[in-house]
Amino acid sequence: MKTDDLIAMLASGPDVAAAPPPGARWRTAATLGAGLLASVALMAAWLGVRPNLAQLALRPDFWIKLAFVASVCLAAWHASRRLGMPGANTGSLLRWLALPLLLMWLLGAAAIATAAPELRAELFWGTTWRSCPLLIALLSLPVLAAMLRAMRQLAPTRLRLAGAAAGFAAGGAAALVYCLHCPEMAASFIGFWYVLGMLVPAAIGALLGPKVLAW
Repeated sequence: MKTDDLIAMLASGPDVAAAPPPGARWRTAATLGAGLLASVALMAAWLGVRPNLAQLALRPDFWIKLAFVASVCLAAWHASRRLGMPGANTGSLLRWLALPLLLMWLLGAAAIATAAPELRAELFWGTTWRSCPLLIALLSLPVLAAMLRAMRQLAPTRLRLAGAAAGFAAGGAAALVYCLHCPEMAASFIGFWYVLGMLVPAAIGALLGPKVLAW
């Protein structure tokens, strides 16, 4: 049997499973933890935590917002991790990313449809639409740098897609940090302006992926 045939047989065998290199999980956790702490420190020093955060935490829509952002962040992180392992199954990644987005969009659409006409614009625009996406994008930069550094320790092959997933995960993490400052609660606002802020680092990651993640 030729060497190339043996390699092909082993690679296509049923017992072969994609796995990160030894020690990658600990290095990744340390790298991402440092990026997240930097984002939290930037938010606290620049924007500050809302003084009425304890009162906001008593509202169900606050926890809906947190659950949405956390779900998007975890789904994007899972996608970036799978894209960093050659041969890993990536067929269901889009569904995991789309599910929290669709649920929040449906919730926001229902809220606008049932609201009084004079309140619908406020539910969508809120009071911080001009700054919200930009602030999320800026807070995501330390996490994005950490995500890309962590992915360099893996072996992504679809570099642009892997970079976009890393950027979207960084945007989700930054949005989670931004929740400690943001006063907005409407599902329609969160589903559009928060997601817009997450898409900025996703676009940056897609641009940087072929250059930063090449191996």
